[in-house]
Formats: sequence, structure tokens, C-alpha cells
Amino acid sequence: EVQLVESGGGSVQPGGSLRLSCVVSGFTFRQFDIAWIRQAPGKGPEWVSGIESTGITTYYADSVKGRFTISRDNAKNTLYLQMDSLKPEDTAKYYCARPIYKCSVNGCLGYDTWGQGTQVTVSS
Repeated sequence: EVQLVESGGGSVQPGGSLRLSCVVSGFTFRQFDIAWIRQAPGKGPEWVSGIESTGITTYYADSVKGRFTISRDNAKNTLYLQMDSLKPEDTAKYYCARPIYKCSVNGCLGYDTWGQGTQVTVSS
């Protein structure tokens, strides 16, 4: 059974930091690109960041570039998202997801499996 389990969300003030984790099981993690997606209340899903299978190449949406850092540990089957300089507009539920297609500078498109998500709230 494929499982992606996110953790690390919470409530922080603007300018604060959080580190999200996603533990993966049920497929060979090191063979796949993987992504972070978020969805704010009343809005559609938004791609945030992606990382190719070896972890060497990373991609970011313009809205988070320079503030968020994606990484992975293939030995631990774990994906991370370090989020710094958080803004109220970063408030959303964050999901890790496996893209169907390879990620590129245009994003990670098409997902065949998602986690249950972790809530991030940025508010003063």
C-alpha cells in the first residue's frame, strides 16, 4: 500500500519558520520525483516545490522561491520542506504528492498519490 504521511505543520507568526516532513512507503522512493502541493481555504491546489529523484535538482514556485527549501533523504524515504520568512499568504494545508511526470522548471504536473496533509497557519 502506497502511503505518504506529512507532519510538522502548526501555527506561527509572520517571519517564522517551520519544517515539514513526509515519510513515504509502498513504493521505491529513490526512483521518483516528488513534490509539495498546498491548498488554501476556498482555493485550488497550488504546486509549491519539487525535487528530482536523486535530490540534486530542485524547483520552486515563484511565490516561495528564496524562502522555502526542499530536500530529501532517500535512505530514510523522507521528503522535507524548510519554510522560512513565512507570510500569512502561506497559510494552507500542505501535501506531499508523487507526480506522474518528471518535474521541470514549469513545475511538477499530474499526481497519482497524495498524503493526508498538514496544516500551516501563519498569523499574528
